[in-house]
Amino acid sequence: RCISIFFVEFQAYFGQDYARTAWIHSIVDCATMLCAPLGSLISNHVSCQVGIMLGGLLASTGLILSSFATSLEHLYLSLGVLTGLGFALCYSPAIAMVGKYFNKRKALAYGIAMSGSGIGTFILAPVVQLLIEQFSWRGALLILGGFVLNLCVCGALMRPISLKEDCKTTPEFLEQNYVPETEKQDLKQMSICSPLIKLWPQECLCYCSWKEYDFLLMPGFMVLAVSILFMAYGCSPLFVYLVPYALSVGVSHHQAAFLMSILGVIDIIGNITFGWLTDRRCLKKHRYFCYLFAVGMDGLCCLFLPVLQSFPLLVPFSFTFGYFDGAYVTLIPVMTADVVGTSLLSSALGVVYFLHAIPYLVSPPVAGWLVDTTGSYTASFLLCGFSMIFSSALLCFARLAKKIKRTHLRSLTGNTASKQQIWTNGAIAYSVTAELDQRDGEVLAVDTNSYRNR
Repeated sequence: RCISIFFVEFQAYFGQDYARTAWIHSIVDCATMLCAPLGSLISNHVSCQVGIMLGGLLASTGLILSSFATSLEHLYLSLGVLTGLGFALCYSPAIAMVGKYFNKRKALAYGIAMSGSGIGTFILAPVVQLLIEQFSWRGALLILGGFVLNLCVCGALMRPISLKEDCKTTPEFLEQNYVPETEKQDLKQMSICSPLIKLWPQECLCYCSWKEYDFLLMPGFMVLAVSILFMAYGCSPLFVYLVPYALSVGVSHHQAAFLMSILGVIDIIGNITFGWLTDRRCLKKHRYFCYLFAVGMDGLCCLFLPVLQSFPLLVPFSFTFGYFDGAYVTLIPVMTADVVGTSLLSSALGVVYFLHAIPYLVSPPVAGWLVDTTGSYTASFLLCGFSMIFSSALLCFARLAKKIKRTHLRSLTGNTASKQQIWTNGAIAYSVTAELDQRDGEVLAVDTNSYRNR
C-alpha cells in the first residue's frame, strides 16, 4: 500500500504518465497473488518457516535492487516481480498458520494477525514520505529493503503444528498392489501434506496433489472465487489513487499521506473489532452476510468519493472505507475455511489470492487510463464501486438460491417421510387385522370340533 507513495516521485523522475507508473503497483500485486499457490506448496511440503524466510529474502533483495533502478522497466522486474514473489511466499503460509492454531475465536485471531497490514500502513505512510524527503526515493527504498529482512526473523519463529484432520488415510492408494507393505504402514501414519511425500512413489504424489486441490470443484468455492474477482477489481485502485486524487483536489502532500495513515489505523480497528463481533454467538452463524455487508459498504464509499473534494471530507471517507476494508479482509480466510475446511485452508488461500492477480493487474492501469482519458477520477471510482457492489450481490443471490433449493429438498423429504409413515401404519393395521382374523378362525374351528364330538 505504501508503494503508491513512490509513484509521484517515479513519475517526476522518469517523465512518464501515471498509467505507466501505476503498472508497478499492478505487477507487485499480480506477482504476489499469482505466486500465492507456490507459497502454499512450499509450506505444505517443506515448512512454513522455510517459505516465509525465503520470501523475506527475495522481497528485501527486490527493494534493494530497485534503489539502483534507471528505468521503469527495471522497477517492473525488481520492485514488481521480485518483491511481489517474496511477499507471496510469506503471506499465504502466515495466514494459514493462524487457522491451524485457533478454532473457537478464529475470526478474532485472523483480525489480530491481519491488523499488521493496517499497522504497517499507519506507520510507514508518513515514515516513507519523510524518508523520501530526507534521502530521496532511492535511499528510502534501500532502507525499506533492510527493514523487510525482518521477515526472515518472523519466519524463523513460526512453530509447525499438526492437526488431527490433517492425518488422513488414502484407502484407494493403499489398496494398490504395487505399494510395498512397509510404505503402506508409513502412509497410514502420515498426513496427505507431509514433507516426507518425496519418499513415496509417483502415484502417491499425484494422488496427494489432487487431494489438496479437489475443493476447486465445490460449487460454493466456485461462487466465492467469482465474487472475489469483482471484489479485487474494485478495492485495488483506491489504494493506488487515493493520494494522487487528494493532491489533485488541493490537499498537501503531508495531509494526503495522513489520509493513508488514517485508513491504515482504522483498518486495524476493523480487523480486530469486526473479527471479535463475528465471533459472538449472535453473529457467528451470520458471518456470510457480515462479509457481504462490509464489501457492499466499501463499494458505496467508492461511489461517493468523487464528490469529496476537500481534506475535511476525505477524512470521514478514510475512516469508513478503512474500517470496512479491514472487516471483509478479516473474513476472507474464515469464509474460505468454512467452505473447504481447515486441512485444505493453505491450498485454498493460495488459490484465492491467486484469483486476486488478474483484477490487481488490470484495474490500476485501467483506472489510470480512465484518468488520462477523462481528465478526472470520477469514472475510475464509480467503476470500482459498482464492481464491489456486484461482488456482494452475487454472493447474496447465490446464498438465496441455495436456501431455496434446501427448502425445496426438505419439503420433498418431508412428503416422502409422511408417505412412508402412512404406508407403515397401514401395514401394521393390516397385520393386526389379519392376526385377529386368524385367531377368530382358530376359535371357530375349536367350537366346531367340540360340537361334533358331542
